[in-house]
Amino acid sequence: MITEQIKFKSILWIFLFSIISFSSFSQGFLKAEGKQIVNEKGENVLLRGIGLGGWMLQEGYMLKINKDGQQYKIRERIEQLIGAEKTSAFYNAWLTNHTTKKDLDSLKRWGFNSVRLPMHYNLYTLSVDQEPVAGKNTWLEKGFALTDSLLAWCKANKMYLILDLHAAPGGQGNDTNIADRDASKPSLWDSEANKEKTIALWVKLAERYKNEPYIGAYDILNEPNYGFQNPEADKNGTKEKLNEPLKKLMVDITKAIRRVDQKHIIIIEGNGWGNNYNGIFPLWDKNMTLSYHKYWNYNDQASIAGMLKARAEQNVPIWLGETGENSNVWFTDAIALLEKNNIGWSWWPLKKIGFNNPMEIKSNPKYNHLVNYLNNGGEKPSTNDVYEGLMELAKDAKVENNIIHKDVIDAMIRQPLTKETKPFKENPIQNNTTVYAVDYDLGRNGKAYFDLDTADYHVATNKRGVGNKGRIYRNDGVDIAKDSLQEDRFYVNSIEKGEWLQYSLRVVKSGIYTLKLNVASDTNDGSVSVFVNDAEVEKSVAIPNTEGLKKFKVITLQNVSLKAGKQVIRFNAIDGGYNFSYFQLVKAK
Repeated sequence: MITEQIKFKSILWIFLFSIISFSSFSQGFLKAEGKQIVNEKGENVLLRGIGLGGWMLQEGYMLKINKDGQQYKIRERIEQLIGAEKTSAFYNAWLTNHTTKKDLDSLKRWGFNSVRLPMHYNLYTLSVDQEPVAGKNTWLEKGFALTDSLLAWCKANKMYLILDLHAAPGGQGNDTNIADRDASKPSLWDSEANKEKTIALWVKLAERYKNEPYIGAYDILNEPNYGFQNPEADKNGTKEKLNEPLKKLMVDITKAIRRVDQKHIIIIEGNGWGNNYNGIFPLWDKNMTLSYHKYWNYNDQASIAGMLKARAEQNVPIWLGETGENSNVWFTDAIALLEKNNIGWSWWPLKKIGFNNPMEIKSNPKYNHLVNYLNNGGEKPSTNDVYEGLMELAKDAKVENNIIHKDVIDAMIRQPLTKETKPFKENPIQNNTTVYAVDYDLGRNGKAYFDLDTADYHVATNKRGVGNKGRIYRNDGVDIAKDSLQEDRFYVNSIEKGEWLQYSLRVVKSGIYTLKLNVASDTNDGSVSVFVNDAEVEKSVAIPNTEGLKKFKVITLQNVSLKAGKQVIRFNAIDGGYNFSYFQLVKAK
């Protein structure tokens, strides 16, 4: 009874926290008030958002293209293979399918309250060198129409939309993939015409959306990364001391916006991928928020000390405009840290070809052939195969065709607020039931499972961690591999001493069960102990040498007593070195 009361109080606390955090948003325009972002009622608003990376601007890694990964180069190479007309058909299908109202409906249902739109300027206006009349701006309806649709979907879900200029005219950094920069042409910083077009684009956007309260803010320039004082030694501006051109442009953009729109928050980002604010302070506008980006470092107070210092000294809100690309452990720890310090966040990205995001776009064999050719050369794929592979990829960009990673969503939304676990899948145990090893419980490391290598902290350690070495199926630290003999079957591998996995079961009938473990090993060194509701029922069971880590065999354990109702079974690796595919529980007659 006491346990149930504690559980009830925990659930009630989570529910009340959610009411406080979520009920207050979508109450008119957001604004910066001291160190907080508030709505028109003066209520604190904690933004829980996600970036729509890969929609308007494809970074090569999101498509598994690692060579010449700027979008314009990818498009040029595709066009060489299938021609301009079919290339345009693919990109139009991609823009139509990648982000739809169903995506926003899903985000709202899962618990997000905002989205960040990474905009590519070339959907809104021509590049400077393409303008028919120098110094004049040609406006393109495509980008504005896409933004209008996204805003309508956000409004329908009472979510805030943050506009982010991800690719500015000319490109704002030397990390060229981020802004789709052509380094053979003048950059944003080398061209007054590019700066003027950037300012004009923001004026156009502000004129269009100045009366839209569901536009949460204008994030005026994503991740500047440019060395102004010493471009040879500091090309990405991480050590820049003055940042004079960056500050001047941001001030000019702000002044231009304010001539038409006094209501919306303006978000600024420092140099060096958003974190170098040397020379930027003091601030020049009363309705401003600082954005930082955080990747691959520790999730402790020291990791955000610079953000907190700037917030206190400038009396301005902080927003973590971009973070992600790591494991669930890292996600949970980062979000818990940020929300403890009242810092809103926007994850990166919503979807890509890859597993560590809420949605995954499936690849296909014909597209894989294209990727291999673009990355490595070799056999040139046929025009028909390239086009069919691309159009299938565009079709699979739709949310209804995505793989939904509920473990990632759980790690971002539920786990920062609780240490409780929950089943990954319903496991009703009847006469003969199979539970796959990869379907261990949802929850934090040390609660639902325990793994020794859980995340990538290489910015802090100079050593890359990997979490799930297989980078497939789930995004925890547990290492997972695909079964090459069975479609859509996976197993846990690289099990180390001390690691463990937990499974919540729903036993239909009390009784004595036979427990069968499907394991593989190339040594006689492995062993496992079995616990039911924290009571050890099998101690140090030897894992036999099956003559290969992919040659699975069943070992049988007799007389495991299970009561009806919820039961929790845990497998502890006393000694590792084996792989684990599934376990079966067979009720004795």
